[in-house]
Amino acid sequence: MKATTQLTDLSAYKRQARWEAEAGANGAGGRKTGRNGADLVLEVPVGTLVLDEEGGLIADLALPGARTVVARGGAGGRGNVHFKSSRQHAPDYAEPGLKGDELTVTFDLKLIADVGLVGPPNVGKSSLLASLTAARPDVGNYAFTTLDPALGVAESRAGRFVIAEIPGLVEGASRGAGLGHRFLRHAERTRVLVYVVDGSTPDPWQGLENVIGEVARFSPELARRPYLVAVNKLDLEETQRLRKRSRRKGVHFISATTGEGLPQLLDAMVTALASAPEPMAPARPATIKLTPAASDLAVERRDWGFEVTGSRVEHLVSHTNLESAGSLDRFQAQLDRLGVNTALEAAGVEDGDTVRIGGVEFEYRP
Repeated sequence: MKATTQLTDLSAYKRQARWEAEAGANGAGGRKTGRNGADLVLEVPVGTLVLDEEGGLIADLALPGARTVVARGGAGGRGNVHFKSSRQHAPDYAEPGLKGDELTVTFDLKLIADVGLVGPPNVGKSSLLASLTAARPDVGNYAFTTLDPALGVAESRAGRFVIAEIPGLVEGASRGAGLGHRFLRHAERTRVLVYVVDGSTPDPWQGLENVIGEVARFSPELARRPYLVAVNKLDLEETQRLRKRSRRKGVHFISATTGEGLPQLLDAMVTALASAPEPMAPARPATIKLTPAASDLAVERRDWGFEVTGSRVEHLVSHTNLESAGSLDRFQAQLDRLGVNTALEAAGVEDGDTVRIGGVEFEYRP
């Protein structure tokens, strides 16, 4: 996996769900080793989390160029020259290569932006984003006009910065109401929040408190970040009357439609960003090492016969060419050295019983 700024969504992985790297090549005469298969690099947008089937974090690709290996190719087998001995000068068998890793992962994209616009539905966040940047999100007077976060780049006296519109929050969003969790998680990667409210509603300040409360319940750390308050729809009489009687400090009255108050809001964003903490470093992926136990050999009696498990014996089966008589002879000798035959006899195996090792079935012969 590799994080890139060239992608903004995960649509490629909706179209294709299964990916497979190239296989390696076979060896050749003259002690020539087969070449390795080429790496398959899947590019994802910056901010993508890679999760396992239980939802555990494999990698957090939060920085441009971040890379992680999520599945490794299998090791190649040894050619027949490795099995020469004083008694067998030209062995007729070789080890097959091991299969590579196969796993199912979930990609979870959390957008990374400098400023996040947060507020209830229909307060004008999409219009504000369009006015401050070149982004063109959907605009409509109905709940959940915006179902996916939108990004735009704003130009300011201090340079360019990225603004994200976080889709509308409803009461109970922190508990997952509406599309709460889906929306709020995108705010986690922003450095500064701008709470946007509709100044023409009967009680804009209560709407503001509701949104701040939902953010705090979702993530107390997120609620402690620097924030601004933007009261939108100054082009309406109700909002103009609210500004005249308001005594609140630090509130920006704006109109995303006419542009009034937007230069001052943009300057306030720049000032807030200058003192905002840097984004959190990506979490280090958990590394799990699976080391074979010294004595994990086990034999269990089943209705159909006996099942043998253990890392070493299963590795032996996967590395054995069962089509070759010479390879089978060597396999039998190694089973004996590993104590498999002794363990089977102790479990009561009899001549002709079925024995399964690593998904391969054999007929037991003493």
